[in-house]
Amino acid sequence: MRVLDEGDDAFRAARGNFGLVWVQGKGVGKPAYARWSMEAARLWAGVRDELTARTGIDLQLSQPGGLSLCLSDSELEQRSRTLSGLARDVGPDYSFEMLDAVELRELCPYIGTKVVGASYSSTDGHVSPIRLLRALAEGLNSLQTEILPGQHVDAIEYCDGVFCVRSGTAAHLAPKVVLAAGLGSARLGPMVGLDVPVAPMRGQILITERVLPFLDLPLATVRQTGDGGVQIGDSKEDVGFDDRSTTDVLSGIAERALRSFPILADLNIVRTWGALRVMTPDGYPIYQQSREYPGAFVVTCHSGITLVPHHMGSIAAWIHGGSEPPAIQDFKAERFHV
Repeated sequence: MRVLDEGDDAFRAARGNFGLVWVQGKGVGKPAYARWSMEAARLWAGVRDELTARTGIDLQLSQPGGLSLCLSDSELEQRSRTLSGLARDVGPDYSFEMLDAVELRELCPYIGTKVVGASYSSTDGHVSPIRLLRALAEGLNSLQTEILPGQHVDAIEYCDGVFCVRSGTAAHLAPKVVLAAGLGSARLGPMVGLDVPVAPMRGQILITERVLPFLDLPLATVRQTGDGGVQIGDSKEDVGFDDRSTTDVLSGIAERALRSFPILADLNIVRTWGALRVMTPDGYPIYQQSREYPGAFVVTCHSGITLVPHHMGSIAAWIHGGSEPPAIQDFKAERFHV
């Protein structure tokens, strides 16, 4: 197997990932996606064990449950309505709790006084995205897979059952090709008869200096990493292919984080960055094999870390020649053309 990797100047979602293994709130209006995410979260410990055994890398996986804070009574009521509706659609396997301020402070003593409550889901957690990326790369190397950097794909051609992927002066031949190029898949898909309507959505992140542990549970917008730094992110910006960080958005992120955790006021910010999410029109994945060019696949999603167990498991097995997972029937590109 050969992986063509464009380069560090590409728009990489992986370099900006928040690191959450997250189920809470996902799949509103599409319960199939909630179930897909729930199953992935349940499989994550097995992925951790497999990658650590193969590479020796500690992924810093922790799944103690996760919180989504509410700073007003109206936010708390809306959160409760949203998750209650989702639970009705998904069924009894979907569980969550709504916590008032007293219950919340038993879990998180450093919560600010302006926080009125939160939702809690026992299925949520987080992982180190940098360690995960390294483990995946080393795991591929251990399977005698070539990872070729600096490969911008110019064209994909198909002849007599063989794909020819052209990158500069190089030509790579293979019986199968998988488009997992993030935002680049929109350009590459039509070359093999695949429609991949993805667009960028910017998110910005702040990282503090390392401090002693004070936050045991991850939040959707704040988490303390296994190395001690606090990661803060809470923006969704439709700004095209602009991955810069901006002071106005970062200040807004910091302001809400301080209302949630006043203790953060004493910490220094050491890094900030912006990165582009890979978003379909409805925010859900696309998993598809080309009808026109069998052997060409596209795999694209927003929740790349949460869904790792599926991508390493049933999706990889399907691409390798196994049966198509029944659960992905709701994630075909045709849904955008009804």
